[in-house]
Amino acid sequence: MKILLATTNQGKKREFLKLLKDLNIKILSLKDLCIEEGFKEKGRSFEENAFEKAYKGFLLTGLPTIGEDSGLIVPYLYTLPGIYSKRFSEKATDEENRKLLLKLLRGVSFEKRRAKFVCVIYFVLNKNNFFKFKGEVEGFISYEERGKSGFGYDPIFLYPPLGRTFGEIDTEIKNLISHRGKAVSEFKKFIKNLL
Repeated sequence: MKILLATTNQGKKREFLKLLKDLNIKILSLKDLCIEEGFKEKGRSFEENAFEKAYKGFLLTGLPTIGEDSGLIVPYLYTLPGIYSKRFSEKATDEENRKLLLKLLRGVSFEKRRAKFVCVIYFVLNKNNFFKFKGEVEGFISYEERGKSGFGYDPIFLYPPLGRTFGEIDTEIKNLISHRGKAVSEFKKFIKNLL
């Protein structure tokens, strides 16, 4: 079975390939299909953005399509960066996004640095059948960057049960406990039944 992963984010693509490697499916990207068109996130929620990507990908290719949107919610900052996680800073790079978040939380006590990663996956099987999967993981924003693993906000997302940031833990462990890992786990159960 061929499935399109509707993303231009290479970090997400790498994680999805690792998470889905044991399934009898072939994951294709827009680049694999020589499609230059990207996906502008215009929705007001992770759900809307994920669905738009999945449905647009399906319309472009006719392939069953995974659309995913995820981000970091910091209640102290009124849920920011939230759906703007990828384009939070002016330069919208992972490094600049982390720097801005740490700057906004400078001097804020640890208990107020609570954060939550959220991942929503929509799978469009055909024009009339689409399915949603969601994963969340709670933690805190650390005071400085720690670790080089992962991407995005991983080096500043402190996961209390391990006492380390996502940037400090092995990818295989992260994939078991992360928001994306949880959402993909639900998706995998669904795909195994479908196949």
